[in-house]
Amino acid sequence: MAADEPGALELFVSIGLSESKARETLRNQALSALLREAVVQAQEILGSAADKTVGTLLYNVASRLKDPKHLGFLVEYIATKKIVTDLQLNAALEYVKSHPVEPIDAADFARECGVGVIVTPEQIEEAVEASISKHKAQLLSERYRFNMGLLMGEARSKLKWADGKIIKNEVDLQVLHLLGPKTEADLEKKSKAPKARATEPDKKGKAAVVENGDACQETKSLMEQLRGEALKFHKPGENYKTEGYVVTPNTMNLLKQHLEITGGQVRTRFPPEPNGILHIGHAKAINFNFGFAKANGGICFLRYDDTNPEKEEEKYFTAIRDIVEWLGYTPYAVTHASDYFDQLYTWAVDLIRRGHAYICHQKVEEIKGHNPPPSPWRDRPVEESLLLFEDMRKGKFAEGEATLRMKLVMEDGKMDPVAYRIKYTPHHRTGDKWCIYPTYDYTHCLCDSIENITHSLCTKEFQARRSSYFWLCNALDVYCPVQWEYGRLNLLYTVVSKRKIIRLVDSGAVRDWDDPRLFTLTALRRRGFPAEAINNFCARVGVTVAQCTMEPHMLEACVREVLNEQAPRVMAVLEPLCVTIVNFPAPHKTLEIDVPNFPADETKGFHKVPFQPTIYIEQSDFREVPEKGYKRLAPGQPVGLRHTGYVIAVQSITKDTNGRVKELEVTCTKSEAAEKPKAFIHWVSNPLVCEVRQYERLFLHKNPEDPAEVPQGFLSDVNPNSLSVIEEALVDRSVCGAKPFTKFQFERLGYFSVDPDSTGAKLVFNRTVTLKEDPGKV
Repeated sequence: MAADEPGALELFVSIGLSESKARETLRNQALSALLREAVVQAQEILGSAADKTVGTLLYNVASRLKDPKHLGFLVEYIATKKIVTDLQLNAALEYVKSHPVEPIDAADFARECGVGVIVTPEQIEEAVEASISKHKAQLLSERYRFNMGLLMGEARSKLKWADGKIIKNEVDLQVLHLLGPKTEADLEKKSKAPKARATEPDKKGKAAVVENGDACQETKSLMEQLRGEALKFHKPGENYKTEGYVVTPNTMNLLKQHLEITGGQVRTRFPPEPNGILHIGHAKAINFNFGFAKANGGICFLRYDDTNPEKEEEKYFTAIRDIVEWLGYTPYAVTHASDYFDQLYTWAVDLIRRGHAYICHQKVEEIKGHNPPPSPWRDRPVEESLLLFEDMRKGKFAEGEATLRMKLVMEDGKMDPVAYRIKYTPHHRTGDKWCIYPTYDYTHCLCDSIENITHSLCTKEFQARRSSYFWLCNALDVYCPVQWEYGRLNLLYTVVSKRKIIRLVDSGAVRDWDDPRLFTLTALRRRGFPAEAINNFCARVGVTVAQCTMEPHMLEACVREVLNEQAPRVMAVLEPLCVTIVNFPAPHKTLEIDVPNFPADETKGFHKVPFQPTIYIEQSDFREVPEKGYKRLAPGQPVGLRHTGYVIAVQSITKDTNGRVKELEVTCTKSEAAEKPKAFIHWVSNPLVCEVRQYERLFLHKNPEDPAEVPQGFLSDVNPNSLSVIEEALVDRSVCGAKPFTKFQFERLGYFSVDPDSTGAKLVFNRTVTLKEDPGKV
């Protein structure tokens, strides 16, 4: 829908959107078209205009529905007031997402989504009363130190569709009635029990395993590790107990308001910049932020730090969310720093009024480094800075002519960091509304404050910003979360910086961000690494404060562990040698062989493989003159064919004009009638032709970015043999129709995944990892 379509603005305002929100919606053609359709459908059902409650639900549907074919179905439930709450709508959206095939079972949908369910105040009162009665003795003993969240949780478990705020109010009311107002004793801090001496953990750690989809270790799962981390961190609302946290006269009041909003819930956020693809280091950040919230009964936001319109692209927004969900996490909400641009601007004006910020005209190059000269404009009058900041907003300065700077010195000595700068670049969400954009140093802590984040978890390099984080929240007198730092996860033999990956792509060293030789998460997914294995790797690395640099083989070991349990076995031949069985037991016929998907556990099923007089084996599985210790097929040395029950022996050898073996003629004998062979080999018969891509390390040195190791720069260190392509490999027909990212173990060769480049005519496989760290055979 075009932004200037007549009546569209009025239509969106009529359902309760503010005029600015309606205009923002109109800039998104896909969203505005879907919303218009939803509103028109609702009006037809209602016979009149939609009220604000219905309008809000319609907007949420239009902005969050992934498959528009379900729009009419959901609109009918909203318009007829069968879905009236966000809880019901969230459940409905999840339901249609997980039931893509129409028609939808209306009865099942209603049951799963609470359609028509109305929770009365009497039901909430009874549920809370029952929970309080159950814990009455403990409540009377512990009084207000009792975990009230337990009461809320039990009531909520009985009344799934009840409003959480109403439950909390009822809990507060009934507890007050039972215990009376808080006494001085209730307000005293509880003395800490002496800590028990912990057993010294195994420094090497145990191998990662999988339990119920969570990444874990044999000694401690990731969830257990993160629950352990919670013991080191502050409890929600007790921010002031954190070392270095600055307490102001209004801190306790702000924390009280914070707790009223969150109910004491842990809140974290994962805040990527949408200007590149996530890499293996981000996997730790995702697991830590989402995992910490999950392990401690909290929620985690996915917040895009979209404050630099020059570098942001829609494909990065989509890719980031896809990866988060692929790793097994569902954001509580998806937000953007740009959601808060109006509030951030208002606070910037307030910061100037309070004397904590000023307009500066120094150039970027003048304020770079750790010892730049002080700004000559640091003490300019407040009113002058206010007028100049307004001029910046109105576009009266060129880029670089003016910035808004905050009056503070950071831990690393950086003085007066920039809060706002001028960029005449339209923003992907706000269009050309703004020509000034906030920086990370200004935005990050304030967005955390707005979202009532309890634990702002970030990597160690942001430790130098912790004091500015606290300073800015306190300077504006807003709720101040706590920043906690942890060590980055780095991998050897790779580069992960956006700038360097772009250079690799531009130079032709790799195809794109998802080239399977890279360690971006999209690349690892394309190569066939399961999300579960990446999470297990993060668990094995552990939650460390120190930066850790790992060998790729540790990640590959986690991949093998998962694929060994999940990837069905098939047979494939990468370098085929034709073999004709001259005494085939069923001349002119095909035998069908039942091959177990998992030979170690035949309860997981079988697939059928054709067995004909002509088969293909690996060239390396035959030697005309075998070296000492060679156990596979050779003249006078029979070999078993896997799964057939037959042993073959060479009868004749055909060579081409260059003297290379072209074909073998063999005889076969039932296994029970033959001497036990020294080895069994895989084979294919009447196979599919496929392409196989095999990958080695992209770089030759462990640290390709280190000038001491690679003086000529990382591009000079690219391994010329990092990719080999076999265009006519053979694979058994059981894989026909396999979808992209389907994983198999090619027997005796390794684990392989179907690449998205596959077509109906030809499958393409990526080698994920070899069967063993050292793939050498005898």
